[in-house]
Amino acid sequence: MFTGIIQETGRIAGMKRKGASMRLGIACRAVLEGAELGDSIAVNGVCLTADALTNESVEMDVGEETFRRTTLGALKIGDAVNLEPALRLGQPLGGHIVSGHVDATAAVKSVVKETTQIVMSIELPETLRPLVAEKGSIAVDGVSLTVGKVEHGQFSLYLIPHTVARTTLLRRAPGSLVNLEADVLARYVANALAAQGRGKSNLSDLLVEFGYSGKGRGA
Repeated sequence: MFTGIIQETGRIAGMKRKGASMRLGIACRAVLEGAELGDSIAVNGVCLTADALTNESVEMDVGEETFRRTTLGALKIGDAVNLEPALRLGQPLGGHIVSGHVDATAAVKSVVKETTQIVMSIELPETLRPLVAEKGSIAVDGVSLTVGKVEHGQFSLYLIPHTVARTTLLRRAPGSLVNLEADVLARYVANALAAQGRGKSNLSDLLVEFGYSGKGRGA
């Protein structure tokens, strides 16, 4: 389990095909402190297993299914990646609960630089629309972020300078793909509603219905 708080950005230092899978080598340092073989490390939001370690690098195997469902197959030597070690007992939960299991990939629609922030809009896949709500949480390339607006088949994020400086998000130009993972709590709510015969309900609409949104309080 992860929190979506990126510890460092690493660099792809090696890629070796192994049939339908690939061996990734990543140059990094901070996430390796105290790391052991078999530990989980999130790479752009994808949970991978450390299979070989040095003081300055880690090697991991990426399977065919992971290639199919994430953006890892598009990586190249020298690319920067977001890295986060698995949450350990007693550590603060600074972002939100992130499993490292990507739900979908989606295209960046626009990136607009404003005075104090950057507004990034991303396509919202149909399968995730019931799970994404304004002011809710979502992981984008492993980064825990708060959803701004949800409209017209896309959602917006407001990136502060700290997030931009510590992650790879600003490298994502319009048209590039990112990994998305919906809030696991939203998924459990959706499953519970499906069991009650309300599987097609949209989370945003339900929050309004039950009074957890400003719209439901006459705002």
